[in-house]
Amino acid sequence: MNGAGRVLSTLAGVVYAMILAPIVVVVALAFSADDFIVFPPSGYSFRWFEALAGHGPLLDALLLSAQIACVVTALSLLLGVPAALALNKGSFPGREALQGFFLAPLLLPTLIIGLALLLFFTPLRLTATLPGLVLGHMIVTLPFVIRMMTTAFSTLPDDIEAAAATLGATPWRVVRRVTLPLAAPGLVACGALSFLLSFDETVISLFIAGPRASTLPVEMVRYVEGRTDPMVAALSVVLIAATLLIVILVERLVGVARAVGN
Repeated sequence: MNGAGRVLSTLAGVVYAMILAPIVVVVALAFSADDFIVFPPSGYSFRWFEALAGHGPLLDALLLSAQIACVVTALSLLLGVPAALALNKGSFPGREALQGFFLAPLLLPTLIIGLALLLFFTPLRLTATLPGLVLGHMIVTLPFVIRMMTTAFSTLPDDIEAAAATLGATPWRVVRRVTLPLAAPGLVACGALSFLLSFDETVISLFIAGPRASTLPVEMVRYVEGRTDPMVAALSVVLIAATLLIVILVERLVGVARAVGN
């Protein structure tokens, strides 16, 4: 067993190294002093971070993506949490079918979803608009919220809610004072995941974004189509650092393992 454990640990280490190797390359390129992408760099500097700070289109797209992600996160929680609560606590005809309908986007490739949204939004004039981008991103984030919160609610002890109801609390008060506070780690995890999914969504945004509403992933794709400098690598390092900051914040607030239901 010990020998097999060492072999599995070694294989896991090799897999992790292969996964993290591209990140190491990106970090090295972000501090490159060269005028174009070359690895290893001939020198190191902060020139591309300074250039990024003065690049208007990328910064505008960054701000727009952050705004859209905040709206998507708020709406996904506002709609997804009650839906998950109803699916978990309620008992009504068609509950399983309704749950399958809500979770169906998780089974579809985002390429198909993006094309379908393009065909659906075009007659409604929602392409290249902020409402269209918000709705498109919610197609991805809402199923995750419903799935995670359904799991979070299913792990709560029923006797506490029953005790609150026995003491005279109304159903709404039980939800507000007992159920939601107990499910707070799941809410934090859903909020963080929804924000990151919306902020990072590329395929759907490529289909429905436009010159008036270009998110950061779309703007990055457009940038690398015509240039070969390491500015996008510098931006990637900033995004990696921001993602790590969100994960650390979740860990400090509720703990990552507890937030995902472990």
